Amino acid sequence: MHPRANPDQKHAVKLAADANVLLSAVIGGRARVVLSHPEVEEVLTTASVFAEVEEYAAILGRKKRLTPEALMLAVASLPVSIVARDVYVGSMAKARRRIGKRDPDDVELLALALHFQIPLWTNDHDFEGCGVEWFTTAEMLKRLGVGD
Repeated sequence: MHPRANPDQKHAVKLAADANVLLSAVIGGRARVVLSHPEVEEVLTTASVFAEVEEYAAILGRKKRLTPEALMLAVASLPVSIVARDVYVGSMAKARRRIGKRDPDDVELLALALHFQIPLWTNDHDFEGCGVEWFTTAEMLKRLGVGD
């Protein structure tokens, strides 16, 4: 079980987003509801996560029969702020200790979340036990009071 905030507590939410949730939003998944929700004040990510989104968007787009132009527009219009590495570099060592052996590709995103002391938004269970609050898309929708 990962740490949770009180789901009945309503307030502005800041999140550090992983590639899997951003890709879902790009191809029209439920993550787009989270991104556009008025209680979601800010969504941050790293340049490496955003590069992964750009890389995999084309692959997913072909499967969903979306044009490359539509995909690039969807990626470019994501309401996400890319944070420069030098902003959160001071949290890299702590993040590496917590997740580096399990998934080295997740170190920067964890460092970002640690630096800003914000929850992670991911469907990747590798973040379990890393000492930060994290939510899947389904959990975020529930927290935001969005039904199916």
